[in-house]
Amino acid sequence: MNDRRPDRTRPTREPVPRARSGAFGHHFPRTGTEPVTAQSALGLRLLLAAVFLPLFTAAAVLFGIWAAQSGPGESPGRGPLVTLTVVCALLALATATDLTVVLRRLRRERGTRRGTAARRGTTT
Repeated sequence: MNDRRPDRTRPTREPVPRARSGAFGHHFPRTGTEPVTAQSALGLRLLLAAVFLPLFTAAAVLFGIWAAQSGPGESPGRGPLVTLTVVCALLALATATDLTVVLRRLRRERGTRRGTAARRGTTT
């Protein structure tokens, strides 16, 4: 009887199917009625992150400049503008994090890493 398990300590270069690309989803057995081939909408998440990252970043910068230039007694006051600046900056940070996660998952599904083809001397 052979009880040896396959060696999973070495990273593989094979593409990972989208059904297993999540960080948590493949560790637990399916318990609901979701389809076996359910996929995350990575393309939509990529599009939304690409649109909203510059939007939230620009809004944070503009609200920050506006807050810095606002004087006492002006409406809106400095407090609400600083709050809007912080909220937009946090949303930009969350969007950048999501963009990084989506790009990493898409790269893992394709089975390539940035620059690996160039290091091996092949072209893609």
